[in-house]
Parts: sequence; structure tokens; C-alpha cells
Amino acid sequence: MAADLEGASSWGDAWPLPESAIERLLEEDVRYGDLTTRALGIGGRLGRMCFLARADMVLSGVDEAARLLARTGAVIDHRAPAGGRYVPGDRLLEVSGTAAALHAGWKVAQTLMEWASGVASETRAIVDAARAANPAIAVLCTRKSVPYTRQLACKAVMAGGGDIHRLGLSDTILLFPEHRVFLEPPHDLGAAIARLKRSAPERAIMVEVTGEGDALAAAAHADLIQLEKFSPEAVRRLVDRLPRRADGRPVIAAAGGITPQNAGAYAKAGADTLVTSAPFFARPRDIQVNITSM
Repeated sequence: MAADLEGASSWGDAWPLPESAIERLLEEDVRYGDLTTRALGIGGRLGRMCFLARADMVLSGVDEAARLLARTGAVIDHRAPAGGRYVPGDRLLEVSGTAAALHAGWKVAQTLMEWASGVASETRAIVDAARAANPAIAVLCTRKSVPYTRQLACKAVMAGGGDIHRLGLSDTILLFPEHRVFLEPPHDLGAAIARLKRSAPERAIMVEVTGEGDALAAAAHADLIQLEKFSPEAVRRLVDRLPRRADGRPVIAAAGGITPQNAGAYAKAGADTLVTSAPFFARPRDIQVNITSM
């Protein structure tokens, strides 16, 4: 086991999934009990269940998996820390209890850890690639998570060493071109930024742009300029032209299509931060489950 826990966030640890969410995870799979275990008459027999890494991964979802297994009546004998890197064969979670308790939580716990570890692992791959080029760069994930998974997805991102761009619409001010179409006159970027500063003077103003002209126009007043689907070469050209104020603003964020394969190029181009949704759609990491009788 590699004890690389730099991605584990204390905020994530202090942000547990509510009990109602743990109940929903179980209720979805075992609402009416486990018919097979009940029909075999083996529910009261004792056993042990061990979850092992089958692939290289950054682990996430293990705390929630342990909680839902404890809720079925299993005893937690070992739990590896979330945010660590693990290799095939590493023991991630081990529990003991009745066959009824183990089977009730088996697949839900396995699926949860596989999916969350996929998000965490993809995040870490982007972070590693970006920070090899710029150790100070931030990697942030958007709010475009799969519906109803946001809290688990955010915790997985933080376990992978990333952080969250926006938790929701009320979290930050981000001016899109799609907002500006409703203004009079339409698309007046300077007027839109000025209005936001008057209405919310205590908030940072972030502006998404799709072209170099708008980026340069926003530079004098915006706190962050989000470059939507700019190539690394376009980011470099803009960074070379963009005036920076005495406070270091605007921050330059590259967004749209950021992956482990191109994160290093964007970091080298001079982006201060990378904004991505890619981890939310990552391939789950395989986890092997061994169940034995006692």
C-alpha cells in the first residue's frame, strides 16, 4: 500500500454523507431483503468479506461503504484511508458478520467504491500531469457531476487532490455569454461586470469567454477569466498579451476538454488553474471482493 494521502481533504472528512443518504443507497438494493440468502436459510451464519484493489487507484467512497455495511450489522475490521494510492492486491476494506449482513451490503459497497475511486483516480492523474509542469497550479472540478451524486463526487475529487470550482449557482458569480444575451445592450461585457460589482461588491467576479477579444476586454475588471475551450496555444498567446494588475488579477482558468493527456500542456501555457468535468465520467476502478465463512 502506498500511503500517499496528500489529496485527502480535511474538509471532505468533515463533510459526511447524511444518514438518510446511506439509507437510500441500501434501500435501493435491498428494500425487501435478500431473497436468495433468505431462501437458502444461511442468513445467520458468520463470515468475512474483504475488498481488494484489482487495479492501481486512488481510493474514495470507502468511508461511506463502511458506514452502509455497519448499518447492515457488519463489523468493520479494517478500513484503508481515502485519498491513498493503492495497487492490485492491497486490502481496502474488511468486515465480518452474518451472511445476511454481508450480502445486504456487498454490491452497494463495491459499486460505490469502484465509482468513487474512478473519480478520485482521474482527478489525481490530471493533478499529477498539471503539477509536473507547474507545481502551483490548481485543478478544479465543475458542478457538472452526475445528478444526485454531487457530495460523493466532490469528496472523490478532493481525495484525488483536486478541489471544487463551484458547488452550485449560489456559490460564486460566474458571468457566461449566455447571461449577456439578456442585457441591454446585449453582450456589453464592461457594463455587465460593472453591474455585478455594484450588486455584489463583496464577491469575486468570474467571467467566461470564448474568444481573445472578450478576454482582453474583461482583463481590467474581472477577478478571474475562464477560457472556454481555448487550445493550449491560444492560452499561451493570451497570457503573453494579457495585462496583470498589481493584485495579480485576473486569474486565468483554462476550461473545457481538460484531461490527463493535455493538462500538462495547459499548465505550461500559463494557465493559473484548470477547470474540468472529466473525472465525473471516469472509468470505475475494479475492486475484488472475497467472502469466506467463519
